[in-house]
Amino acid sequence: MLTRNSRKTEANGKMCNNTDYNVVLAGNPNVGKSTIFNALTGMKQHTGNWTGKTVEYAKGCTKIKDKSFSVVDLPGTYSMISFSPEEEVSRQFLVRDDIDCTVIVIDSSVLERNLSFTLQVLSVTKKAVLCLNLSDECCKNGFVIDEDELSLNLGIPVISTNATKKSDIEKIREKIYDVCTEKTKCFRVTRLYDGIDIFNKEKHKENTEFLAARSKEICSRCIKKCGENISEKTKKLDKILTSKITGIPIMILLLGLLFWITAVGANYPSRLLSELFEYIKVGLVYVFDFFNAPDFIKGFFINGIYTTLSWVVAVMLPPMAIFFPLFALIEDFGYLPRIAFNLDKFFSKCGAHGKQGLTMAMGIGCNACGVTGCRIIESPKERLIATVTNNFMPCNGRFPMLIALITIFFSGSACVFASSISIALILVLLILFAVMMTMFVSKILSVTLLSGERSAFALELPPYRKPRILKTIVSSFLDRTLFVLGRAVIVAIPAGALIWLLANIYIVDSSLLSYCTDFFDPFGRAIGLDGVIIMAFVLGFPANETVIPIIIMSYLSTGTLTDFASYEELFALLTQNGWTLTTAICTIVMCIFHFPCSTTCLTIKKETGSMGWTMFSIVMPTMIGIALCYLISHIM
Repeated sequence: MLTRNSRKTEANGKMCNNTDYNVVLAGNPNVGKSTIFNALTGMKQHTGNWTGKTVEYAKGCTKIKDKSFSVVDLPGTYSMISFSPEEEVSRQFLVRDDIDCTVIVIDSSVLERNLSFTLQVLSVTKKAVLCLNLSDECCKNGFVIDEDELSLNLGIPVISTNATKKSDIEKIREKIYDVCTEKTKCFRVTRLYDGIDIFNKEKHKENTEFLAARSKEICSRCIKKCGENISEKTKKLDKILTSKITGIPIMILLLGLLFWITAVGANYPSRLLSELFEYIKVGLVYVFDFFNAPDFIKGFFINGIYTTLSWVVAVMLPPMAIFFPLFALIEDFGYLPRIAFNLDKFFSKCGAHGKQGLTMAMGIGCNACGVTGCRIIESPKERLIATVTNNFMPCNGRFPMLIALITIFFSGSACVFASSISIALILVLLILFAVMMTMFVSKILSVTLLSGERSAFALELPPYRKPRILKTIVSSFLDRTLFVLGRAVIVAIPAGALIWLLANIYIVDSSLLSYCTDFFDPFGRAIGLDGVIIMAFVLGFPANETVIPIIIMSYLSTGTLTDFASYEELFALLTQNGWTLTTAICTIVMCIFHFPCSTTCLTIKKETGSMGWTMFSIVMPTMIGIALCYLISHIM
């Protein structure tokens, strides 16, 4: 809590003590607030070109001239009336009396629409700076804004900015300093607010009409034409990408292209990493032998922990390093909100929310990230539906297994190009099946456990922007790829230790792992699998990447996770142990529909605050997977 007597805030775990002034950044979603916040504070909060990216406020500190400032980046909101969690967070900050300056960031290319929120903020504070961000897009849209006239109408300083330019950030810093030190005086234009109570939800329609009229009146004085409006290009592109006829097919083709590039591109670096880790393993063996380490200790750390860890890294890193940056480029371009728009009509019929399409897309990269992304859904009921069904989207950790089984059982072409195309096509079909199951389960939940009134879906389609390719790729690799990989590594270490112990502790003539697989075997065969596959999924709870290695280890009785030299060898091993086409299909289905990994379960517990819903998220997809496998095994 920021107070006059104790001004301190956190920045990357460090305390910024004895700050002189408190500053908050407020504005509509997707107007560049987080970019400005990063530039002001030096923090690395992720920015993205889709609505609702920031759903918690971020805190940092900065120094301007001889004064220190605490800076808070509020969630993007459309209104001061608290309809959603992010609006509640923003409102609580803006109405406080210890804020020395409010930086209102708006998209200057849609000034009239953004001014409504600006007027609401100015009704509770007069010490503010208005940033006309994305000002470079104004001229593209055929108009310019008279900053001085707008400043006179609002009673606060107004500056045109482009958040990506360092010189414009310096202008913002200077204005913040001037307002806080009262070098620049702000005044209240009372005629803008007479007769309106913006906090009265019952008068929401009346207030909206009042603010719209005021915004239109101000814009008529401040906006001037400067040329041809070229925003028509965006409208023409939207007619294609959001069309009822072409919108969904284009989305599917783009998804297929992403999978194809990932499937083809990840093979070679994954193999190189495996070979590198094998060389390191030889070195570790030499070190343990040099110190005469007992075989048990050597096996526990090298064949158990290290082998599992190296497998997870070699399998996960290459596809993530390809998929996440490509996905981030699409996000930066502004296409993700169009996906939500295209899917909204389908989710609406299922009693869910259109933004669930965005969280599902995030779940393809990592289910834990997808669950966290569900915060952008305003309705608690619909947010919970999206949370408990996000695991239906196969995450990055399950792709290696899916690709391997698809390749050896369904894609036998000698042509690598044709084979990779068929893999991508089958993956897309599996994703579409997962989407349909998500909608089906969402519909059932919306009329049973989570029934209630649906919320309105307000999603602003941002303008298309040229992706910042190098910056986006680097940022995605650091913020997403390494972050997700780091969490997988943390859970892979204890998982590797447990797997090795089970495979190397013997009772009579059989290992503990063999006893477990024999125990599960009758149940596994009843649903088209076997005990080894069931046990592999159970032990793969910490990290889905280890399922295939556990299967190989169990069949070969090697006592350590084992890689396969080629898909041909893997196919031979599986068929020798009774695998058929039905087994492969059931394993693929179970790979998609089973309990979330440990990281995702912890994230669900954190987001829902309920152990009950966390257990539901574990049991529900697993039961669906078991039921589907049972049907498939008895039909084929």
